[in-house]
Amino acid sequence: MSAVLAQGLRKTYGKKTALDGFDLEVREGTVCGLLGPNGAGKTTAVRILTTLLRPDGGHASVGGFDLATRPHQVRRSIGLVGQHAAVDEVLTGRQNLELFGRLYHLDSRTARTRAAELLDAFGLEHPGPVKEYSGGMRRRLDLAAGMILSPPVLFLDEPTTGLDPRSRAEVWRAVRGLVAGGTTVLLTTQYLEEADQLADRVSVIDSGRVIAEGTPDELKSRLGGDRVDVVVRHADRLAEAVEIVGRVASAPAECDEDTRHVSAPVTERVQALTEVLGALAAAGVDVEDVGLRRPTLDEVFLSLTENEELPR
Repeated sequence: MSAVLAQGLRKTYGKKTALDGFDLEVREGTVCGLLGPNGAGKTTAVRILTTLLRPDGGHASVGGFDLATRPHQVRRSIGLVGQHAAVDEVLTGRQNLELFGRLYHLDSRTARTRAAELLDAFGLEHPGPVKEYSGGMRRRLDLAAGMILSPPVLFLDEPTTGLDPRSRAEVWRAVRGLVAGGTTVLLTTQYLEEADQLADRVSVIDSGRVIAEGTPDELKSRLGGDRVDVVVRHADRLAEAVEIVGRVASAPAECDEDTRHVSAPVTERVQALTEVLGALAAAGVDVEDVGLRRPTLDEVFLSLTENEELPR
């Protein structure tokens, strides 16, 4: 079943169109990554789907409840973690979670029990106030607060913005734990690696509508399969390397003169790599590095959002 379903959502602010026929489906128990450049409409979509903003048109449901006719049930079915921490730095983690529990109308005993469960689940047993927490701990506390009612659907709006790699990895582990427990997650992010690590499916949004969707591997395959990469040792042999790699790959090779990097798509990956190395050695072209790789989500994202001729 669909945990989140949006059909033709529209939203304008004066003359600015934020959403222009936005469609999205997130299946239960999965992670959907919503990617797009700044101003593409990601945050507007999340605000509408969490009942914080009314759409100007279209239809949507979350957790099986219609946003327009049953917003209260939608709010009882979701958790939301925004871009900025919503916890009190003076209180301890336990006090914060108990406070959130009371705000969600849990009785004192239930709020204490739920806080203890979440502190253990997210590894947040720390006696001091939140101002002593690391960035990763604060974001995990934010996640825990969003799970006070164990909602089936969790919205994460750029949850790791500004975090260092270690703190980001801590949040990723926490998200994976939630999904393993059956939670459905809609994740907006500008970190392409984050979507690659966490998302079962990815939707790319630009100018207020989804322009591509699929699994990370499906989106990468749109740019072709494997690529052979070569870094040439001497810049004066770069043109020769481009000709050799392109000939072996039977496809035009791309070249970055600043990094002396040559790349071309290939089909028979191991055979192509062997032939490229042999041809370069025979021509006396020295290389610093050589390898095979798949296109990255960064390349997919740039290709999709820079192509003005994409069908709308």
